[in-house]
Parts: sequence; C-alpha cells; structure tokens
Amino acid sequence: QVQLVESGGGLVHPGGSLRLSCAASGHIFSNDIMGWYRRTPTKERDLVARITSGGTATYGDSVEDRFTIFRDNRKNTIDLQMSSLKPEDTAVYYCRLYTSGLVSSGRDYWGHGTQVTVRG
Repeated sequence: QVQLVESGGGLVHPGGSLRLSCAASGHIFSNDIMGWYRRTPTKERDLVARITSGGTATYGDSVEDRFTIFRDNRKNTIDLQMSSLKPEDTAVYYCRLYTSGLVSSGRDYWGHGTQVTVRG
C-alpha cells in the first residue's frame, strides 16, 4: 500500500505562482512514476506533469514552460512549481504514484486532491 499526502493548494491571482507538494509513504518501488493530474468540472483527470525516479519529466501541453516538477527520491516527494497561473488552471490537483506495467494489477495510487483556484 502507498499513501499520498498533498499540500500547497489555495487561491492565487492570475499571473501568480503556487507550489504543490506530495509526500508518498508505504511500499515505494524504485521505478515508480509520480505525477500531478488535475480535474475540472468539464474534464476528468488530465496529466499536468509526471516524473520518473531518474528525473525524466513529461508535461501536459497546456502547462509546459509554466510548470516545473521536481522529485526527491530520498524523501519520496514531488513538488510542482506553478508559475504564470491562469484562470483555466483552476482545478483539483491530484498526486499520483504508479508502477508502469502494474497499473491494471492495482499498483496505482492517488491522493485526495488539493484545490487550486486562480481568480482575480
């Protein structure tokens, strides 16, 4: 089992910045992928950014060049630094940890989510 705890959401003005953090605990595998996804009233959980233990990051099209994901393998944490925030970034952000190839076997964990609201 894996537990994910997110923090750092809140209200920010357009153009502002916010940093989200996620801490994983439990049975973490060295090849686990961690990432952030977001859900809005009109879209199910879309990829924001994910990162491998080796540091390879993948970003969703709408956030590339504005968001940066960091990972600390020793602490089993990931951070998402969000800059130049737009109202359309408003969503519930979820931390995810999964093992490629084992998702269908249930090795796919989600946090409870943290609300990010971008509003003037």
